[in-house]
Amino acid sequence: MSARILQINFTFNVPREVYEQTVSPMADAFAAVPGCQWKIWLMNEATSEAGGIYLFEDDAALQAYLVSPLVAQVTSHPALSGFSVKQFDVMEAVTKVTHGPIEPKEQAAAV
Repeated sequence: MSARILQINFTFNVPREVYEQTVSPMADAFAAVPGCQWKIWLMNEATSEAGGIYLFEDDAALQAYLVSPLVAQVTSHPALSGFSVKQFDVMEAVTKVTHGPIEPKEQAAAV
């Protein structure tokens, strides 16, 4: 497995409820991203910061996502700014020891 982690953080300039109402309908689109195993949605209301942590099956899937229309839609939204985009390799051996959810969807569903 050559899993890759993507971490995206940004600030939002609307109330939390408005932000959640805006992004909730997009959850299915994120769930359907090719090669994305999962996404964890992040929220720090006190600092008006939100974002996500994603697990991609490989670097090709991560890079394709970054140039996708979905990312363009999010990064051009007027209520969002100050984007931080970071990419990481997964340290698989130690992540498995600490029960990190890095098994591919097909294997995880079979368990």
